[in-house]
Amino acid sequence: MAGKLYLVPTPVGNLKDMTFRAIETLNESDLILAEDTRTSGILLKHYDISTQMRSYHMHNEHQITQEIIGLLKEGKTISLITDAGSPGISDPGFLLTRACVENGIEVIALPGATAFVPALTVSGLISNEFVFIGFLPVKKGRQTKLNELKEEKRTMIFYESPHKISKTLKDLSEYFGSDRKASLSREISKKFEETLRGSLEELHQISEQRNLKGEMVLTVEGKIE
Repeated sequence: MAGKLYLVPTPVGNLKDMTFRAIETLNESDLILAEDTRTSGILLKHYDISTQMRSYHMHNEHQITQEIIGLLKEGKTISLITDAGSPGISDPGFLLTRACVENGIEVIALPGATAFVPALTVSGLISNEFVFIGFLPVKKGRQTKLNELKEEKRTMIFYESPHKISKTLKDLSEYFGSDRKASLSREISKKFEETLRGSLEELHQISEQRNLKGEMVLTVEGKIE
């Protein structure tokens, strides 16, 4: 009988955001696939989870996915976690999930932490319709993507790193208009959590003046007719 793959969300900041079910699932798994075993090791040690870990990340997922499928076919219960948030959301998880679906292996996704939901709900922007973009292309395809998105009427959600946020705000301001409303959330659920609101130009100016740190979620108003 084939095993099961569990997609287990992990805290995006505060370790207390871990759910009871997530801890139980990781304890009962035969193997935990972790994006970075050093980062995940801190979490597992905090909750006294001794399950064996193995690296599974964007640089090796193509090479070892079929091996993992083999373990699942043998009846192993495997959990996939990433450094923070829900697997498959701008993180590894899609390839393995698709392979499981193609091989008739059950995939169970636990509900839990993900960065874009709290960022959207505190933004003050329309949240009944939105589109998750994730990370913009760094070079190839960036202009094409921005040209597509400037006509988007739904609220848009982007992920961005601290050293690229200023450029992204500048680019969005140029393509969408400097007065487009936006909200920038960083360090979600951590000690120095902060949400900045204003126009894209105002947020760009802030990013130029301050050394903003932490992973960021940028929520941008859609085009208004």
